[in-house]
Amino acid sequence: MKQIRTHINRFAFGLLIGGTLLGSSCSRDFLNPDPLSFYEPSTTFTTRSGIEATMAICDRHLKLYWMTDHNEMLSLGTEYIFSELMVAAATDKRNMMADVANMLTPTSDDGTTQNNLDRTNSLWYFWDETYKGIRNANTILHYVDDVQELDDATKNMFKGQAYFHRSFRYLSLVFQYGDVPLVTKLLEVPKQNYRSTTREAILEMITSQMEFAVEWVPEQSEIGLIGMVNKGACRMLLAKCYLAIGEYEKAKEQTDILIEQSGYSLMTNTFGTFNDGGEPETWPITRNVIWDLHRAENKLISANRELIMGMPNRGSDAESFVKMLTMRILYPFVFDNRVQAKDGRQALLNIRRETPDYNRQYDYMRAMGRGIGTFRPTRFHMTNLWMVNGVMDETDLRHSSETGNWVRMEDYRVNNKASSAFGTPLTLFDDNGKLLCSDTIRRWFDVPHYKLYLDDPVAEANIVGSDGYRGATNGGNADWYLYRLAEAYLLRAEAKFYINPNDPTIKDDLNIIRQRAQCSELYTGAVTIGDIMNERARELYWEEWRNVELKRVSLCLARSGRPDEWGNTYTLENYDKQQGTDANGGSYWYQRIVHYSMYNKGPIQINAPGNSNPHYRMDKKNMHWPIPNSAITANSKGRLAQNYGYDGYDPATPKWETWEEAVADEDSTGD
Repeated sequence: MKQIRTHINRFAFGLLIGGTLLGSSCSRDFLNPDPLSFYEPSTTFTTRSGIEATMAICDRHLKLYWMTDHNEMLSLGTEYIFSELMVAAATDKRNMMADVANMLTPTSDDGTTQNNLDRTNSLWYFWDETYKGIRNANTILHYVDDVQELDDATKNMFKGQAYFHRSFRYLSLVFQYGDVPLVTKLLEVPKQNYRSTTREAILEMITSQMEFAVEWVPEQSEIGLIGMVNKGACRMLLAKCYLAIGEYEKAKEQTDILIEQSGYSLMTNTFGTFNDGGEPETWPITRNVIWDLHRAENKLISANRELIMGMPNRGSDAESFVKMLTMRILYPFVFDNRVQAKDGRQALLNIRRETPDYNRQYDYMRAMGRGIGTFRPTRFHMTNLWMVNGVMDETDLRHSSETGNWVRMEDYRVNNKASSAFGTPLTLFDDNGKLLCSDTIRRWFDVPHYKLYLDDPVAEANIVGSDGYRGATNGGNADWYLYRLAEAYLLRAEAKFYINPNDPTIKDDLNIIRQRAQCSELYTGAVTIGDIMNERARELYWEEWRNVELKRVSLCLARSGRPDEWGNTYTLENYDKQQGTDANGGSYWYQRIVHYSMYNKGPIQINAPGNSNPHYRMDKKNMHWPIPNSAITANSKGRLAQNYGYDGYDPATPKWETWEEAVADEDSTGD
C-alpha cells in the first residue's frame, strides 16, 4: 500500500523554525546566499537525514502556493485573476486588484508578508517565495555529492528531485515575469551584480535537467511515500518544458508513456469514501465519480489510479498542515442584507446549530461555507465555457446542480423565517424588476462546489465553540493534486495540435475526459487550441496555474505559428511586447481575457462601500508582471532588466543569452 507523508519529521521541522527556509521577512532577500538553517552546514547537509529533511521542506513549500498567504489563499487567486476565469471581487477593499493596467507597477507590490486586509493579490509571494524554493533546491544540489553514505544512484535520485523543485519554479517564473535572474548556486558571499537571463536560456537549462530527473527519479511504486517527487511527476514537468521549447514530438512521447505505460488510469467510477457534503438535508449530493475524485480523503489513496503526484495536507498539526479556505474566499458573500428576498428582508441568515430557529433544511453556512467573495468566477466560467458544438452540455457532471456538484444562486432558498418569501428560491429581481442584490460582483455568482467544498472535522467536533455550531464554514486541511492523468491527456492533445492541427486523434484525448464527466456533447471534428484550453478550464480549475499555462500556450502559438480559435497568429518578435487595452493584438493570453472576462468592458456600477465602481482593466503589457523595483535596487552592482511597458524598461539592458554564461558568472561579485 502507498504511504502518505503526513508530517515533516522533527529534524526537518527544526530546520523550518530555526532557519530562513519558510520564515517571513519584510526584506526582499531573494538573492540571500545563506543555506537553510542556523545549523553548521558541514554537518547538517552532509548526511542522508539532512538531505531528506531538506527535501521534505521542499515538498512542503510546494503546496504553499495553493494553501497560504495568511489563510487568505491569495497566491493561487492571484494566478487566476490574470486569466479569463476569475477576477478580484472584494469590493470593500479600495486597493482591490481590478484596474490591473494602471495599478500594476514595479513599485505597487508592497512586499509585505503581513496580513494586509486591503490587499487582494500575492504578487510579492510569487517572487520572494519562488526564489526561496529555488534556494532550497540549490542547497540539496550543493551538498548532496559530499554525502559519503550515499551511492551514486541515490545521489542522482536526490539531484533529480531537486531539479524538479527548481525547474517547477523556474518554469513558472519565466511565464509570470519573463527574463529573470538565474540562481543555481549557494554562494560564500552575497552577490549584487546579477544580470537577467533570457527565458529561452532558462527553458533550455530546466529541460536538460528534467531529462536527467526522468532518468534517475524512481516511480511512485518504488518510492512508497506519497507527496515526494516521482518519475511520473518528472515526466509531466518535462512534457511542459518540451512544449515550451517547441519540442512537440518529445512532449507527446512523454505523455504517451504516462498514459499508456506507467500504470495510471482515469477514474471512471465512484471510489473511496463518500462524503455527504456536510449537511445533506440542505444540499444533497448524489454520489458520482467527479465528486469522489475531488474529495480530500480520496485524492491520495491507493485506489486513486489517476493520481500522479499529490500534496499531503490533512491532519490537526498546525505546523505541518495548512488550511485551504476555499469556502471562505471563493463562495459568494450572502449572509447580510445586501442579498434580499422579494419583500425586502435579508434573504439568508447564518443560523447556528444552538439557536431556536435552526433548521437542518436551510443550514447553508455548514453546507456551503461562510463566503466573503474575495475572488469570483467570470460569466464565461459560469456559462459559455460549458458549451461544446455550440450547445450547452446539460449532463456534464462538472457543471451539474442536479448532483450537487455545482451551486447556482437560484439553488439557495430564503431561510429567514421573518420573510414572506421563506422557503422560495433566491431571485436577482423582484416582480417589478427591482434588483435584490446590491453587489452582484461579490454576492451573486456560481460555485464549482465539487472542487471547493472542504469539510473540517476539527471544527465540526468543537460543538461547544462557535466553529462547532457553524461547522466547516471556511474550509479545512485538505490533500490536493499537483498532477493527475487527466492533464496528461490535455497536454498530449496540445502537443498533437502543434504537430498537426488536423490530427483526428486530438479530439479523442478531450473526449475521454468528457466521457468520464458523462457529457452529452463530444468533439466530432477539428479541435482548436481554444477547445483544448476550454477543456483545461473545465477539468483543472483551481488545480493548474491558469495564468502560467495561458502564457506558456501563448509562447507555443507564437513559436509554432498555429492559429488560435479566432484565426489569429502570433510571432515571437512581438507577441509579448505590446501595450494598450484595446481589443486588437497582444498575445493569446490577452485575447482570451478580452474575449471572455470582465476586463476592458468599462466601469461597473454597484451599490457597495469602498470601491463602489470597479473598473476591470488589463493591458497587453501585463503579459509579464513587472520585475519588483526592490529586487532591482537590491542588485546594486548590476542591472536587472525591467519588462516591456513598465517604468525602467530599457531594451539595451544586457542579459545572459545562455544559461552556461549565467552559471559561470555566479561566482563573480562585481568587486
